[in-house]
Amino acid sequence: MDSLHAIFLALLQGITEFLPVSSSAHLILLPRLLGWPDQGLAFDVAVHVGTLSAVVLYFRRELVPMTQDWFQSLLTRKNTANSRLAWAVLWGTIPVGLAGLLLKGYIEDNLRSELVIAAATIGFGLLLWWADAKGKRNRDEYSLRVSDILIIGVAQALALIPGTSRSGVTMTAGLMLGLSRQAAARFSFLLSIPVITLAGGLLTLDLIKEPSRVDWSAMTIGVITSAITAYVCIHFFLKLLERIGMLPFVIYRMGLGVLLLFLFL
Repeated sequence: MDSLHAIFLALLQGITEFLPVSSSAHLILLPRLLGWPDQGLAFDVAVHVGTLSAVVLYFRRELVPMTQDWFQSLLTRKNTANSRLAWAVLWGTIPVGLAGLLLKGYIEDNLRSELVIAAATIGFGLLLWWADAKGKRNRDEYSLRVSDILIIGVAQALALIPGTSRSGVTMTAGLMLGLSRQAAARFSFLLSIPVITLAGGLLTLDLIKEPSRVDWSAMTIGVITSAITAYVCIHFFLKLLERIGMLPFVIYRMGLGVLLLFLFL
């Protein structure tokens, strides 16, 4: 794999994994638009490891007490705010895990087209705009109820459709439920930890089943570049979110969707 291709794809994964613009859509589209060869399963695993490392490192101060209190809740049956948030992340992951296992083959065979990506990019972009404009934005992630977690979890499962954006659709659901922009984003990022772990695990299983020569240079570039880029992206997104809102990302999605319709319709 060309080193320049590896850098561009890892940058793209690191930037788009946590922004509401769909990383899977960009990773599918860029090689097709530029005529690059498929990057392969090994590289996909590498960039997933990079983005997972970034989000765990960034939220390490939240994850340590969440993990400690979660284990304590198993022993004492008593919950704290941190253990409830940890349970929310775990319960919110179940719908996408089940959907991924049941529908992975169908989605890969039928929904990875440019027109599907265009429709999802535009449709879910408009939904994000509506949720940001109409949401009350007066709750934090610690206030989530069981019904809220179920709704966000089901919304996350929709992100298996390329172009939807996992972070975008979970933030949309959070905003609809009255979470603040910061709370919706933080919960979306925490939800990404088990999801990226599951996705990386499935890719690794696929790689084991279909062994091929591994380009360790490209893998190393993918891990390091995507990790650094994702960490910086999370930091500045959370810093700027209250000031800029979701509108810039909605506009970007509209432009990308229209461009895809123009190119492939």
